[in-house]
Amino acid sequence: MEKNKARNIEDSANCFATLYPEELEFIRDKKKQLEYSRGEQIFKQGAFSPYVMYIIDGLVKVSLQTGFDKQMNIRLARTGEFLAFSSIFGDESYNYSATAIRNSTVCMIDKDALKNLLYENAEFAMRITSKNCKNESRLFEIIKNVSYKQMRGKLASAIIYLSSPDFAGESIFTLLTRQELADFASISTESAIKILKEFEQEGILELKGKDIIILKHDKLEEISTKG
Repeated sequence: MEKNKARNIEDSANCFATLYPEELEFIRDKKKQLEYSRGEQIFKQGAFSPYVMYIIDGLVKVSLQTGFDKQMNIRLARTGEFLAFSSIFGDESYNYSATAIRNSTVCMIDKDALKNLLYENAEFAMRITSKNCKNESRLFEIIKNVSYKQMRGKLASAIIYLSSPDFAGESIFTLLTRQELADFASISTESAIKILKEFEQEGILELKGKDIIILKHDKLEEISTKG
């Protein structure tokens, strides 16, 4: 992990474009930009959270520790998204862990400084809030998957999520291990590998090394919906 001096947070965030010059200068003094290599942990669940993280450029796995040696991958955060945003409103520790899926540039922003800007600039606050509200539907999908779906439905849902237009151009499946894919579906690695082979035999997808090429998206949707 090394400091990156070449990039500015406002270069990759439309929400920061609404700040006045003096506000931009204020936030520049309250942040630090860092480079994280693929596989490097950005922060750990339960650790003290003095900062809100903003992804200048990158792809980050958000995961929840659910047992001593078990975890659930909740979502992927991409360029232009915030991490640990709830720390602004009183959370003293991180509620989840974040790990770089590919080399990523992340900005650490003092949470009190960001909170002051939210109070002072309503347009800025609305832009940031709208970004974070989009994650709510993902959380509902996770609850539905875990509570009601069988393993085939869970894996189908995970593949659909990871192949969504939001991640276009990222080659998501080549960046993830089979265990990470299984953790997105909340099933075992062995089950994920077995079901992937079943999907391939049924002509739903094609496996090329680590990559997964979807051939019949409608069939995958059907399996996901039926659970």
